[in-house]
Amino acid sequence: MNIENIEAFVYVIHYGNFNKAAEALYVTQPSVTSRIQSLERELDCQLFIRNGKKIVITDKGKHFLPYAQHLLQTYQKAKLKLQEKKALPNEIRIGCTLSASNYMIPKVIMEVRRRYPELQFRVITASTEEILKKLLNKEIDFGFVRRITHPNIHSVKIHEDPIRLFGYEGHPFVGREDIPLEELGKQSLVFFECGSLDWMRIHRMFESLDSPPRLEYQVDNMETAKKLVLDGAGICFLPTLYVETEVNAKKLYPIRIASLPNVYLQTHMISLNEGYNSIFEELSEISKGIH
Repeated sequence: MNIENIEAFVYVIHYGNFNKAAEALYVTQPSVTSRIQSLERELDCQLFIRNGKKIVITDKGKHFLPYAQHLLQTYQKAKLKLQEKKALPNEIRIGCTLSASNYMIPKVIMEVRRRYPELQFRVITASTEEILKKLLNKEIDFGFVRRITHPNIHSVKIHEDPIRLFGYEGHPFVGREDIPLEELGKQSLVFFECGSLDWMRIHRMFESLDSPPRLEYQVDNMETAKKLVLDGAGICFLPTLYVETEVNAKKLYPIRIASLPNVYLQTHMISLNEGYNSIFEELSEISKGIH
């Protein structure tokens, strides 16, 4: 089966007509038509119904589409692998947020180094906005950041960490089940502000209470927030991954609040659109499997 024929079929579906598909493939419209006809002969079925300039995919075409997409993606991935194995970079430059640097990146780069012992790494820690700027300026190759969008970047979600309320040993909430949300108003709260949209949901939850909790400590550093809770300053909403060690050591305890919305801290891996390649794919797959 000719991969160019399959590519033409997928592009025609995506763009909705033969002319636009031809432009995207840098070939002529008759060439696309010829490829589709060749594929139809090979499959012994009609893939499109043509009515002038309008085309409609047939039921047979709809059934074949997911297989065609899979075949094309597999071919493209294999091609990238073969091409880039020949020119593996000596160094990978990674930008990451402080939380990713502390809890994710060491495991990721150690696994990559195990697979590619010749690789070297340069890791830069900065805010999501600074990492995006460095990526756009081509100062780094990849970034591990909070959720962000930009037309010039490719982004993949690699981790979604539940945000839960945690308390120290001896806090009156520890050991209780389904504590009413209203009882938060009587507690001292350490609030870690990360600026994500998910964190805003917690803000809105506080605003719905007649007696909001006392935000006695507002910090922009997760380690500071965690240390304050460990020292008994208050309770705090924190991503589960970042307190895993303390929870296992029974130094911090999850607190279950009734009617608490599901809130998550997302980590995304980003690259320039032109920098999306098999190395990106492998790094992102390793990162997804770390947790």
